[in-house]
Amino acid sequence: MKDNFSNQSKLYAAFRPHYSDTLYEFIYSLLSHFNIALDVATGNGQVASVLAGKFKKVYATDISQKQLDHAIPKENITYINEAAEKSSFADKSFDLITVAQAIHWFDFDRFFAEVQRTLKPGGIICVIGYGLIRADNSTNEIIDHFYKTIIGPYWDKERKHIDESYRNIPFPFENISSPAFYMEYEWPLDHFVKYLETWSAVQHYIRENGSNPIGCDMTQQLQENWSVAENKKIRFPLFIKTGRKV
Repeated sequence: MKDNFSNQSKLYAAFRPHYSDTLYEFIYSLLSHFNIALDVATGNGQVASVLAGKFKKVYATDISQKQLDHAIPKENITYINEAAEKSSFADKSFDLITVAQAIHWFDFDRFFAEVQRTLKPGGIICVIGYGLIRADNSTNEIIDHFYKTIIGPYWDKERKHIDESYRNIPFPFENISSPAFYMEYEWPLDHFVKYLETWSAVQHYIRENGSNPIGCDMTQQLQENWSVAENKKIRFPLFIKTGRKV
């Protein structure tokens, strides 16, 4: 798995979106036991910290120690610096395994073998992702140009799985139909710009060119219909692959 987020771990912790309560309620509705959960590629522990309010014990892993250094602390969460594809956990350990906005970086075969090994019979795996941020039409035009043209060549090849809404990722489990979910917020312009800086392609651009692609021209374009004092409604479409170990 690539580590594309250590360098912007503080930005990631502060400006990445949070998943809705309705998503967690859906996941919980599939479970009858809430003993131990695992959040893989946990980043700053966003998902793990929510699961900790429902499960007796939560483990959360990530290959980035810098990300874990900014993780949300809770007494019943244990953070571990290790890869998704080779974990230290015993067989049949978990009632639930989650992966949020990360599975596209994994070696699928090796990871799913670990899930089969460590998930309890009847346990649930939930893979979550979210697509390109959406706002009003004028802002979307700026976002799309930036996404495809300015930083398009700097995305890793794995980004295609996000663009495909995880449709073509293998999923060797008994599939559970999931409803449509969205994350919706009202953000000031500064938060929006800081969120863009968490994108791995933006960081690749900066390393290769020595400058930030979110420059004055783009900021000025955004400010034409997004004042500094305004909170604009934005939305992320969620896509979910949910399954049960038989």
